[in-house]
Amino acid sequence: MLQFILNDKTIATDNPSGMTMLDFIRYHQHLMGTKIGCREGDCGACTVLVGEIVDDKLVYESMTSCLLPIANANGKHIVTIEGINFPDTLNPIQLAMADEGATQCGFCTPGFVVSLAGFCLSNKSENAIAAVDGNICRCTGYKSIERAANKIAAIVKEKKEADAISFVTKHKILPEYFSEIKERLMSLKNVAAPIHHSPLTTHLIAGGTDLYVQKQEEMVYADSRYVFDHPELNSIIKEGNKCILGSSVTVSDLMASPIFNEAFPLFQQYAKLISSTPIRNMATIAGNFINASPIGDFTIFFLALDAQLILSDGKIKRELPLRKLYKGYKDLDKRKEEHIEQIWFELPDKNSYFNFEKVSKRTHLDIASVNTAIHLRMNGEAIKEASLSAGGVGPVPMFLKKTSEFLIGKKVNDKIIEEIITIMQSEISPISDARGTAAYKTLLLGQLIKSHFINISKESHESHQ
Repeated sequence: MLQFILNDKTIATDNPSGMTMLDFIRYHQHLMGTKIGCREGDCGACTVLVGEIVDDKLVYESMTSCLLPIANANGKHIVTIEGINFPDTLNPIQLAMADEGATQCGFCTPGFVVSLAGFCLSNKSENAIAAVDGNICRCTGYKSIERAANKIAAIVKEKKEADAISFVTKHKILPEYFSEIKERLMSLKNVAAPIHHSPLTTHLIAGGTDLYVQKQEEMVYADSRYVFDHPELNSIIKEGNKCILGSSVTVSDLMASPIFNEAFPLFQQYAKLISSTPIRNMATIAGNFINASPIGDFTIFFLALDAQLILSDGKIKRELPLRKLYKGYKDLDKRKEEHIEQIWFELPDKNSYFNFEKVSKRTHLDIASVNTAIHLRMNGEAIKEASLSAGGVGPVPMFLKKTSEFLIGKKVNDKIIEEIITIMQSEISPISDARGTAAYKTLLLGQLIKSHFINISKESHESHQ
């Protein structure tokens, strides 16, 4: 039996745990404000807020309900557009959208309003426009929506250090019942679902942000175990020069991590090239690895860092380099009963350079045509160790071994970069598809390698000023 709070109502359901929250909301609770759009997490029309207690604080994040199994709502507060309405008046978010003419057909509007409500409940420093980066509108041209978002940002500025929930209820931005949610969540039982190891289990699911796109109908009744918020799998810790991640750490967890932001000063910039806020709140790093997409952004990121995986079947653990996980297209060196328990890698030091590049048809909320990462350890001006990875140029996420080895001992100059690109071309095997021809992808990867070294040169110059 799953238990959670939906708006102001406590829910106990024995519906299949793989059912999406979108279908539960609309077809079982008859709340029609949450819209069915793409069912792929792209449009944001189905956005809900998910509140949970973290370190004794009630924290809300936006998520796309079309990709959210109800199992991952267990013990949490789910907020739909109906849950932020007042009975006889518009709230300030809705009023700003109306006053600025930020809605036309209205289909996408609930998602925008819910995302902006999440911004009001957040203590993050992001701006209001960033909060709606997962919402698409095909009518307005966005400027009116931006004006409405800026109005909300001006209101929220008054919050300063005040508790977000107290602020939004006191100023009637959101209904008063929000002030009672933390206490109500504390009283729910069966909040944390344990991991069960069984050779009969079909799927071990964390975020499911691509799995539910590929196999949504199958996932509803699949024999699955849900570990999205299992405490043993959600940590980011530093031990000496090692960073150790639980397998269910999300992209947003990395973005909020002081360890990551210190090690990778441009990490916020990299992460914003990947998906959108609601998907980053759901997508897990291990899920990205196991999905085995040849263009998995964080797979490419961690390949360059020579990440190591701790695999477990519940009894036996083994360590496997990420670089050895992929045997062929969607073919993994992993037994069916094994799952990733931890990921670890050596943090870059003061003599290291790291860079990530991605090109896609849209700058944001899109999959890559080609992506690539590089990690260099330097000995003065010479390269001591080198790791170059690339996606979209072969059947698997690629560590470019020959190209990386060639770089060792070299001092970077224009001639060396041209030689690197020539060697790279001998390692890759791109195909022509909807994201570009094979020739285009080859040329593009060469340009991105040049971009790596331009950025590394810039970083080196700035560090010596």
